Amino acid sequence: MTAETDHDLSHEPVAVHEPPQRSGSIALVFLVAATLVAVAVGLMTLGRTQAQPYILGILAVLAMVGLFNLFAFAAGIVRFADRNLDDPIIARISDHAFDGLAVTDPRGHVVYSNAAYLTMTGASGPQDVRPVERVFIGNPDVSEAVFRLLKAAREGKRQQEEVRTSGHDGSQGRWLRMRVRPLGAGKREARYAVWSIADITRDRERQEDVFQELQHAIEYLDHAPCGFFSVDPAGELAYVNATLANWLDYDLAEIGSGGLKLTDIVSGDGASLLTSIVAVPGEVKTEVFDIDLRMRTGKTMPVRLYHKLAFGADGTPGPSRTLVISRARDERSDPDRAAEVRFMRFFDHTPMAIATVDRGGNVVRANARYAKLAQGLGLDSASKSIFRAINSRDRNLLIAAINRAAAGQADVSPVEVALEGARERWGQFFVTPVEEDERDTEAAIVYMLETTERRALENQINQSQKMETVGQLAGGIAHDFNNVLSAIMMANDFLLNAHKPTDPSFQDIMQIKQNATRAATLVRQLLAFSRRQTLRPQVLDLGDALSDLTMLLRRLIGEKVKLDLVHGRDLWPVKVDVSQFEQVIVNLAVNARDAMPDGGKLIIRTANVAAEEAGKLAYKGMPAADYVRIEVADTGTGIPADIRDKIFEPFFSTKEVGKGTGLGLSTVYGIVKQTGGFIYVDSEPGKGTSFHIFLPRHHAEPEAQVETPATGTAAVAPTNGAAREAPAAEAKPRTDLTGQGTILLVEDEEGLRALNARGLRSRGYTVVEAENGVEAMEVLDEQSGAIDLVVSDVVMPEMDGPTLLKAMREKNPDIKFIFVSGYAEDAFEKSLPEGQQFDFLPKPFTLSQLVAAVKETMKAG
Repeated sequence: MTAETDHDLSHEPVAVHEPPQRSGSIALVFLVAATLVAVAVGLMTLGRTQAQPYILGILAVLAMVGLFNLFAFAAGIVRFADRNLDDPIIARISDHAFDGLAVTDPRGHVVYSNAAYLTMTGASGPQDVRPVERVFIGNPDVSEAVFRLLKAAREGKRQQEEVRTSGHDGSQGRWLRMRVRPLGAGKREARYAVWSIADITRDRERQEDVFQELQHAIEYLDHAPCGFFSVDPAGELAYVNATLANWLDYDLAEIGSGGLKLTDIVSGDGASLLTSIVAVPGEVKTEVFDIDLRMRTGKTMPVRLYHKLAFGADGTPGPSRTLVISRARDERSDPDRAAEVRFMRFFDHTPMAIATVDRGGNVVRANARYAKLAQGLGLDSASKSIFRAINSRDRNLLIAAINRAAAGQADVSPVEVALEGARERWGQFFVTPVEEDERDTEAAIVYMLETTERRALENQINQSQKMETVGQLAGGIAHDFNNVLSAIMMANDFLLNAHKPTDPSFQDIMQIKQNATRAATLVRQLLAFSRRQTLRPQVLDLGDALSDLTMLLRRLIGEKVKLDLVHGRDLWPVKVDVSQFEQVIVNLAVNARDAMPDGGKLIIRTANVAAEEAGKLAYKGMPAADYVRIEVADTGTGIPADIRDKIFEPFFSTKEVGKGTGLGLSTVYGIVKQTGGFIYVDSEPGKGTSFHIFLPRHHAEPEAQVETPATGTAAVAPTNGAAREAPAAEAKPRTDLTGQGTILLVEDEEGLRALNARGLRSRGYTVVEAENGVEAMEVLDEQSGAIDLVVSDVVMPEMDGPTLLKAMREKNPDIKFIFVSGYAEDAFEKSLPEGQQFDFLPKPFTLSQLVAAVKETMKAG
């Protein structure tokens, strides 16, 4: 029997106020009752008169006894005892308990204590019993805990404290657990406190022994000649011993507090090997891996891991137990081990996924890169079939390659297949056979390179080259088309001037003009796509520009489609060509209308996008800068994913033949790009489409004001049906376009030159013609300074327009110049000398536009 159980039971339980033993008997009750009955019968024999004084005396005595008992009960002298309290079994349980028990009244006086309490507090008897606070009042180690217990006792709460008391005369101290609680739940009982004191010295000693043993075990583990770590399912390092921390040059305090992850200490893709173990519910697995660990300095060290992992009943992995053996010494001491280490480093750190497979495609062994690839494809582990990584439509290609390798064929052509997964990914597989004696377990070695980025880059380059080729073609033919259209439009103007509206031929002439204008619009769209059109940018408030377009847009989209304009606050200014910007919005609105045949909602939003916000957007190719965003969104049918990348290509259209040219979105793309902006599309079939246009914010800078003539160029009409539906531009009031002066007309197209000269002469100008720049210089010398204005083509044989301008300005610095060209102004502006002033009129143009530009330039300066 232990010392705890060998309690001194010779001491009788002592109570401070021991209640008297109450005994009761039914016989005594019957005896008192019989006596009263006998007295009553005796008094009845005496007669009523003689018995009356006796009866009154007896009643008086009984009344006095009853009144006395009532006062005694009220004062607490007499109480009705609960027989349960006098139960000897319950009394002995508390009196002989191992823990010291005491009950204190509201004033703190001890009203009950058992023998254990007297022993623990050093009381010699019931008369010497003291409450807890008086027992430990002189011990500073215990006073704070006793104060908290007293406070809890006053407030009727429960409290527990564990304290260590110092021993007397140098003896060893004790550990005590002290508790206090109310006596009961009632209001009166809650004022009494029950105190208990338990000696827990032996328990504490056992805990300290266990703690010391644990400390020794940790010390042994920390300084073992091998490393050890534990990683939780989230990849956090829960424990690393001192040896491994020293190898990796880490401070041990950084580990285990969320400071390091498994990927921080494992080099390359080695962490994928540790997380690729097949989950088997309820089992414990141990795998051996040869990988490199990464030190804090970035250096690596080869190690062998014995990785033990236990799985729960549901297959959830628990924390690992991993033993780390350093193989750095093997490289110096054992050549065979060194060769093995070098091979494992090569095997795991190659950027190519490598796996050996059996005839069924099941992976037998794999390197870290393959494990990472398998996890990226959502496969359970590296031991699954390699065919699960391949899209089902291409799976037969790899199966055939592995079968050829399993048959011993040496030269197996590589196959490029689509990988499984939510997004499009591609991989190139190289398959080679294994040694003949190993073909029972391993049929082939498979090497895989992911080619997703390479294919995307190739597609992007091909698309860029295709767009550039089409753009060069469009820009090249536009010049010739514009010359032809200029001649048609000029001749058409002469016919209109010669025929009255009542003439039967007038409508045919007007039809020619409309078709020529439409052809000019298509050429301008080609130039817009190839980014070779002439832009007249100006600082613009997009909110005002969109508000001005509201009426036109409502007419274009019809009554079934609701237009909603949401303007951002304090929009930054942008610098764009107003007419070209309007064309962009109109084209997108018309496309949105066509995508909502049964009606819907068209939303145009504007907002500022700061550089920080732009940098967080997932749009490729757009640098971080300040932009103004215009979003054009509809609730239409959406764009299928397979054609989303083709919508900006020229002549690509999903509409029926005759209902669109396929140049609408390509024109939008070209205008936005030439303005310096970016355009992106988000669409999902059945949920609508959103076009996001980002125009760079314009920062006001002092600029030289260059006056440009009013060329009268008509705004480019929108495509895809918008040209037919947009209301005709209001005719400007007729102005006087006649004038005087000598004009040198330089044009290599003879027919066009003759028509232009005829038109200018019809307005009162003297026109001198020249076929090219050399002839123009000769004419200038012959006229001896009589030339007031030069109207010259840009691209001409022998001497082009910019060279002619430079040569003429050397002879006459004040001579005025108008360039006319089917190319954009930007195509030749860079070849001009700096500081030269000129005006530009793009082809094709009408007679009125030509004479208006001439008159404006003659008046200027």
